[in-house]
Amino acid sequence: MKLSYELAAKQQIQITVKGSRKGAAAAGSLAFVGGLVGGPVGIAVGSTVGGLLGYWLTRGQFKPLPQIIMELGPQKQQKLCDILLAVLGELQWTDFIELTALMDNSTLKQKLKATLLGYISKELKA
Repeated sequence: MKLSYELAAKQQIQITVKGSRKGAAAAGSLAFVGGLVGGPVGIAVGSTVGGLLGYWLTRGQFKPLPQIIMELGPQKQQKLCDILLAVLGELQWTDFIELTALMDNSTLKQKLKATLLGYISKELKA
């Protein structure tokens, strides 16, 4: 689990908990309506107002990834550990310090990050 916290914290990743579509729809819709009514200036005004409305609709709905990982139940945390260990495969390491030194491999880091984000995204949809 420490590896997943480390990956998430270093990347300072935040993922939406809910409502991201709502914010994007508000921004896009108002930009579209603004464009119909006022042309290019209307698009600028509509997207600005839509962006602010999208912010207002989604504020407080983003959590840092380490917090989301900590809020997973013990079984889901164990499953995440198993999945990340499978990605590590045959690497030889004895402690967390040695493992983080192996993380200098950007390909490995990208695979682990993609696996972590994929698992969390799947869990949030469930």
